[in-house]
Amino acid sequence: MKKLYKYLLRVIPRPWLIRLSYVFRIFAPLVYKGDKVECPVCEKKFRKFLSYGSKVAHREGVLCPYDLTLERHRLMWLYLKDHSDFFTVPKKVMHVAPEQCFLDLFKKQKNLDYTTGDLVSPIADIHFDLHKIPLEDNTYDVIFCNHVLEHVDDDHQCMTELFRIMKPGGWGIFQVPIDSTRAETYEDPTITDPDEREKHFWQYDHVRLYGLDYPDKLRAAGFEVNPFDYHDKYPKEQYERMRLHPDELIFVVSKK
Repeated sequence: MKKLYKYLLRVIPRPWLIRLSYVFRIFAPLVYKGDKVECPVCEKKFRKFLSYGSKVAHREGVLCPYDLTLERHRLMWLYLKDHSDFFTVPKKVMHVAPEQCFLDLFKKQKNLDYTTGDLVSPIADIHFDLHKIPLEDNTYDVIFCNHVLEHVDDDHQCMTELFRIMKPGGWGIFQVPIDSTRAETYEDPTITDPDEREKHFWQYDHVRLYGLDYPDKLRAAGFEVNPFDYHDKYPKEQYERMRLHPDELIFVVSKK
């Protein structure tokens, strides 16, 4: 049963997992009742988080059973809540490939003029190709584009488009999977088989695996980059309870 459960988590697309979560969350607080881990997004505590990820990038105890946040979602939430004015100052926001765990929460914020965009997602307000965004220059105060750039053909072109539509003085968060053991980003366009892509790039639909040069790629597109390291911002007991990834940083980009 446990093996079947792990298999389903790996093969079911995340949007479907989140749809199913609306039913599962009714029972999750009872099934996983406890106080060992906590999610700062849904503000609930559990005896454990669930496992998640492909064969190559499988992680134990990282998926909140209520709102399906992962390590990266919880870290981003902490940054926005505790280290930015995102929830208090009027902002015009573009959220590319919006995470459903954030969608309703951000829409409810009266200080936000909030728009979502994606190539095909039915929950997006507008649809576009990130390589050629049909929006005016200098439009948005804040842009989110998380776990998207590892999927696109030309990530530099997409980064420059995001830079173009960001207002001077604006900022953004563009999280990507990063292999902290690699100095340079690894990509090979000849690898097209889904199984081979999963072996090389950690997921069947990824076309590259970023290395420690990711901030340099953002700078090459015009952004200033300010790494946010949570380790010295919160007590160890707190971030371990939230099951944050030990190696993950948020690279907060900005435009002069």
